[in-house]
Amino acid sequence: MFYILCGQDDFSLSQALEKIKGDLGDRETVAINTTRLEGQHLTLSELRNRCDAVPFLSAHRLVIVDGLLGRFEVKRSKPRSGKGKSRDGLGEWESLDSYIRRMPDTTVLVLVDGEVKGHNPLLKKLSPVAGVRTFPLLRGANLKAWIRQRIKEEGGDVTPQAVNLLAELIGGDLWAMDGEIQKLLLYSQERPITEDDVRQLVSCIQETNIFALVDAVAEGRTELAQWILHRLYDGGVPPAYILVMITRQFRLIAQAIELTKGLSRPQIQDRLGLKSSYSLDKTISQARLYDFEGVKRAYDKLLETDLAIKTGRYSDKLALELLVTELACPKPVWEAKDLLSPDAIG
Repeated sequence: MFYILCGQDDFSLSQALEKIKGDLGDRETVAINTTRLEGQHLTLSELRNRCDAVPFLSAHRLVIVDGLLGRFEVKRSKPRSGKGKSRDGLGEWESLDSYIRRMPDTTVLVLVDGEVKGHNPLLKKLSPVAGVRTFPLLRGANLKAWIRQRIKEEGGDVTPQAVNLLAELIGGDLWAMDGEIQKLLLYSQERPITEDDVRQLVSCIQETNIFALVDAVAEGRTELAQWILHRLYDGGVPPAYILVMITRQFRLIAQAIELTKGLSRPQIQDRLGLKSSYSLDKTISQARLYDFEGVKRAYDKLLETDLAIKTGRYSDKLALELLVTELACPKPVWEAKDLLSPDAIG
């Protein structure tokens, strides 16, 4: 039994992995017979030794390998290879599919990875002998369908307006979404979850809302950006913290613009110091909306806002509202009129 689970939606991927574990029997016995390996520096010999081991008082041994496929993501320059060389850069891993065909029947092997392209040479090699499941980050209608289904599975109901607001506030971070759904179900009891319930109960997931705010700014959606900003206020988030978080996000965007030119996803995530794949995906996505000149202009506006607050020129909330409006304006509007200037206010 051999599975490949990959994609940006690590919540659904994790659930799929738990389903595989559950199908193998008693959780404690499965835990004793589970080995988890880091694929970045793994050798084929090490993997075979673990897979060939006899399970202890169980019908199966579970071997999970993280990040092996990502090691062979094709680059425009030179693909990474394992030990030795081969035509497609797989090295010793060229023979992994042959080993899997004769792997002990007692072994269940699962390769777990983030986003993997279809032309990944190891994925192409292993697909004929694997159960491949991909988990893309949910967006739009797919995300809303997931919210409805999740609430239904938990025995609840929800209005379309509440679904739309949940999707807008939290986005594709299903770990956060699931936590908020559980709280809403407890709060609403046996009646459908409403938009008012979401507004009252959903905690300000600050990082996610900052992502949404920067998204709205980058897309020129001033009205939405202002709405998110006021939701942060209503959630008790201090304006000074919001300014810090916006500044932090533009710093990450600036770094990501440079890092995406030559580094792999794990390397970018490590350099940026981001813990979740959702945060990484959002930052990379936002970096595609800006060039360095755009980020520099944003930094100039952030500095002006900070000075306006510290000198008492404007209240912190007014300064932030002007900042968000100005950041969401196209460049020509910035040049025509500086909203943070006294003349613009007058």
